[in-house]
Amino acid sequence: MRYGVAAYLAGAVAARVGDEMSGPALMLAGFAVTGSAAAGSLLLAGVTVSAVVGGPVLGLLLDRVERPGWLLAGALGLYGGGLGLVLLGLGRVSFAVVLGLAVVVGVAGPAVGGGWTAQLPRVVPGGVPGRVNALDAMTFGVASLAGPALAGGVAEGVGVAGAVTVAGVLIWVAVPVAWRLPGAPAGREAVGGGFAAGVRFMLGNPALARATFTSVSCCAAQGVLTACVPLLRERALGGAARGAVLLSCAAGAGLVVNGVLARLVVAPDAVIRLGALVQAAGLALAATGRPAALIGAALLIGAGEGPQLTALFAVRHRESPDRLRSQIFTTGASMKITGFAAGAALAGPLAARSLPGALLLAAGVAVMAGARGPGWR
Repeated sequence: MRYGVAAYLAGAVAARVGDEMSGPALMLAGFAVTGSAAAGSLLLAGVTVSAVVGGPVLGLLLDRVERPGWLLAGALGLYGGGLGLVLLGLGRVSFAVVLGLAVVVGVAGPAVGGGWTAQLPRVVPGGVPGRVNALDAMTFGVASLAGPALAGGVAEGVGVAGAVTVAGVLIWVAVPVAWRLPGAPAGREAVGGGFAAGVRFMLGNPALARATFTSVSCCAAQGVLTACVPLLRERALGGAARGAVLLSCAAGAGLVVNGVLARLVVAPDAVIRLGALVQAAGLALAATGRPAALIGAALLIGAGEGPQLTALFAVRHRESPDRLRSQIFTTGASMKITGFAAGAALAGPLAARSLPGALLLAAGVAVMAGARGPGWR
């Protein structure tokens, strides 16, 4: 049976919505069971931090096996099932054991993002069309919009255990889709160089190096913004529920602008740089702290972030050799996660002292990411 783009996108949406649900659901479950907000945050951190290691390892393995879909399906099964085990362990075994399990589960996280997208050229051999690449990137926007809202809605309706369960089930839905992914082409060049091969290639390829630097820097700026959202919703929007509007506006704007740009012919390298500058403008606007300005800021940030991700995928597909493609995608995803975590960690203490200062710092990082330097064509 022929494997089509529709099946690929359906699996991507299910896995990525489940992934976006899992973080908020674990935080809610950790708090509900232990009564400690710190416990929920630690569970989220545990699932996230191990992705930094899981990305390169998973990428290397995906590049070496003849049937990467089978490995991808196994990673997704581990991820979805592991969420259930974390839930079962809460309140029954020591929290340290549960946290360790969350770290193990997080190793499979990059399968949802970079590991899945790296297989797209096998679904549409001969080059990934711009429209298909845009649709793939837009699944992240759909997930970021639907995942947290679904986690909150399910937790409110049937409880936090239900939210974690639904997240795991959605990831499991993608397992048979991943299993059927096309295999590696016959006569593919053997992979060499171990874990460092993908990194060396990324650093040695000017287009990939520039795209990676810009995207990781923007993720650091987004991490700063995320750390500032609780204070923004408290001081400017008057409640946590209203704070969710900012994230919804950003995700919605990203989807709309992505849909428009998918119909145009624009150099992806330029979109990556311009996306950073648009996000910088949104972050600077958010620093004013005015409610109306915050909505405009969220729209700008989403309008820059969504197309930037599509363009990043286009550059990676264009520049990556097949023998290193999965390594480059998963390692790049891990670097972005690291940048996001670093930005959030830095912003916490700074935002407590000066919320506008933290947001202006994020804007400065995004400007630096998008500025035209000696290495830009």
